[in-house]
Amino acid sequence: MSEAVTRTVTAPPGLLGSLDPLLREWLPRQRWFAGKGRPVTGFSLVTATELLPADSRLGLYHLLVRAHQPLVASHGAPEHPGDCYQLLIGVREALPPRLAPALIGHVTEGPLTGRTVYDALYDTRPAEVLLEALRTRARIGGLRFEREQGQEIRNGLVPRVVTAEQSNSSVVYGDTFILKVLRRIVPGINPDLELPLALAHQGCPRVPAPTAWMVADLADQPWVLGVLQPYVQGATDGWELALRELAKGEDFSAEARSLGRATAEVHTALARALPTVTLGHMQLEQLVAGMTERLEEAVQAVPALRPYAPGLHSAFTALADLAAEGRTWTAQRIHGDLHLGQCLRSPSGQWALIDFEGEPAKPLAERRMPQPPVRDIAGMLRSFDYAAHSADPAVPGWAETCRAAYCSGYAEISGRDPRTDPVLLRAYETDKAIYEVVYEARHRPDWLPVPLSAVRRLAAADLT
Repeated sequence: MSEAVTRTVTAPPGLLGSLDPLLREWLPRQRWFAGKGRPVTGFSLVTATELLPADSRLGLYHLLVRAHQPLVASHGAPEHPGDCYQLLIGVREALPPRLAPALIGHVTEGPLTGRTVYDALYDTRPAEVLLEALRTRARIGGLRFEREQGQEIRNGLVPRVVTAEQSNSSVVYGDTFILKVLRRIVPGINPDLELPLALAHQGCPRVPAPTAWMVADLADQPWVLGVLQPYVQGATDGWELALRELAKGEDFSAEARSLGRATAEVHTALARALPTVTLGHMQLEQLVAGMTERLEEAVQAVPALRPYAPGLHSAFTALADLAAEGRTWTAQRIHGDLHLGQCLRSPSGQWALIDFEGEPAKPLAERRMPQPPVRDIAGMLRSFDYAAHSADPAVPGWAETCRAAYCSGYAEISGRDPRTDPVLLRAYETDKAIYEVVYEARHRPDWLPVPLSAVRRLAAADLT
């Protein structure tokens, strides 16, 4: 294994000040910016690392910046430090046309006056710098680039940025690796690295094993910045595949069954690799209280939910009643945000699960908590429902057939069919559908009928 490369670097004073007016305009337009709807009033610098000297033809800075925003979008509202974002800032005299989509702006003050800055992940040379740092296990300033024991990264892999909208950014290297660059950064162990590593050490083939990763060491904690994994060439994500089969009127139940088997394999391996806990009466009370609180907030936010509120509430009280009778459940580490778009099918027909970050809006500690596996299952069942409603014309019974096949496939591996625990499954499906109603009402009103149809079904369910 090659020796690690260590380099001490400093960034020029006044760097963030020179970028501030440009970032205020550019950052809120990015798909991965979490504070939409609230103005950015300023930035504070967490770290700045020079990866390529800015006085050369091409400069490159790695920044962690905290965006300051008011707590609510109103004049005079109190501000808070806000989220921390990872930025890779390229510096050139002028951008060639191929980099026009990456433009951040032209600097008019400070150490970069007269230069043009842009999102460097779109550029070949900066992307190569990151891969070389991972290959050599470099230490550059406060950045640490790690590589899994026994994994090799060869030279000469040509990078290309993934332009599809994502909650993070990705660069593919020569159809061999894909580097996921996390954008919204939090201190601590990110499950998007932790869980795939644990699964790789269990020999689970359903998740691409991390080859290397980027970390910033700050305040005695690791901040995971990115993960390099094998690229599944020719793979199709489950959402695209489902819509394609729907458009052709093809049956998807065999794929749904295979996907259920893959999910169960991942859950089984995670239960072996990491601790499990028993959820008793007290833990279930807290779980039900959280679900109930989310329902009450959703009813206030979306009036269309009000007629269904009593029926939805019964899904949670039924779970509380079982807990009061002494029923317990096992909780373990899970995917945390499972749906068809988080699954890849290779050309050979094998399914893989990706993106173990969980719901980025939730605190890291919550995303790392053990939870019943049925939460992942409920997410996938809701995803089949979304796919079915995307078809035009609709295919009657498509979602129901896929949901049944998925649960059957899951049972083939785990030995437990999720449908044999209907109270728990209904509670988690209900919680997920309520979340979807609020999301669609705020962001995609045209999609609101999709979760509302599930709400009607779940509110009317009689499991007695």
